[in-house]
Order: sequence, then structure tokens, then C-alpha cells
Amino acid sequence: MTKAIVSCEVEIEVPFFDVDLMEIVWHGHYLKYFEIARCALLDKIDYGYMQMRESGYAWPVVDVRVRYAKPAKFGQKIIVHAELTEWENRMKINYLILDKQTGARLTRGYTYQVAVEISGGEMCYESPPVLLEKLGLNVS
Repeated sequence: MTKAIVSCEVEIEVPFFDVDLMEIVWHGHYLKYFEIARCALLDKIDYGYMQMRESGYAWPVVDVRVRYAKPAKFGQKIIVHAELTEWENRMKINYLILDKQTGARLTRGYTYQVAVEISGGEMCYESPPVLLEKLGLNVS
């Protein structure tokens, strides 16, 4: 297992508009929670979506996996933990959603993102130097 180079946590209180009639979070909203944590993670290294665009690269999500253990419910406070575990050829971000009060695992998953040159629309087969610089890695 690869060690995370950077991680962060965000707290979310499950809003009413994210739940179904049973007051359980609809499965698709977990991806939104992943996105909130991903944005916080990328902001932490000063490489959020605006900085990506300014650097000439888009980073679309090309693969996602979600595993549901227990449902989140209306009004529940959850912690979404995100950690960057791959960065050389693509970004892999792992996610873990926990109940804030008990620490119980609710959901886990990951996303893969690849660099695409905005100017030509070409996918890069290795991460561009700007990502490595933002991560504080030696770029030769």
C-alpha cells in the first residue's frame, strides 16, 4: 500500500436535500462528498481547479469506486478524509467517510484522475512537472 503524500479532512452535516424518503443519503451524493474533500486536498497544495487550468492541464476523473458500509442520514455529521496516494502517472485519491460522533466507517472509495493538456486535448502518460512541484518533490 502506498503511503499518502498529502491528506486532509472535511466535516459535512448531511443536508435534507441529499436524502431520500427514508432520510438516508442517496448513493450518488457520496461522490459529491468525495469532490468536496478532493477540492480541499488540492487547495492544500495550491493546485485547485483554477490553478490546474492556469497551468495548462485539466485533470478529469477517469475512474471511481465507492464501497458502502453503512448509510449516512439526514443531519448526521460526517468526516470525509481524502489522501493522495499516487501522483507519478496519474492522481489516485483515496476517501474514507466516517461518522463524526462514533468514528464508524460509512463509506470508502477512490478516484483516478489523469492530466490532459488543455491546448491539444492530449492525455499525458505521466504527471506534468507542475504537480510534482506542488507536492514539493524534486523535479529534474
